[in-house]
Amino acid sequence: MTSLNGDVDLFFQGSIYAVGGASQRRHKYGNQIFRALQRQHWKVYPLNPVVESVEGVLAFKSLEALPEVPNSLCIVTPPLVTLELVKSAIKLGVESLWIQPGAQHPDAGLLARASGLNVIDDGRCLLIELGQSEL
Repeated sequence: MTSLNGDVDLFFQGSIYAVGGASQRRHKYGNQIFRALQRQHWKVYPLNPVVESVEGVLAFKSLEALPEVPNSLCIVTPPLVTLELVKSAIKLGVESLWIQPGAQHPDAGLLARASGLNVIDDGRCLLIELGQSEL
């Protein structure tokens, strides 16, 4: 990893990850982030309410539908969906959130921080932090 920032380090300390907004389309960031996390040999669940699978992995319609709670959740969704994902993450006990650029909702990060979650929502890109900006 290219960052020594504590919030990034906390995000990557997890053993179970989920990607909200994981896409079947390989050019979309949700797909690229999903693949980047898989390449780290981590357990990664794709979240997408309208597809059955992403990169051959069963997709789940919601955080609540996952067989286990992820330690870390990367969000690549429209802002209103982001807010709902953050509320679910808080309720389920997700420890760390990475809200990708363009997915930020003005209340999402505030709500998550107030609930004690580690939050990255300042415009940093997970792909850049992993050193995988070209997939």
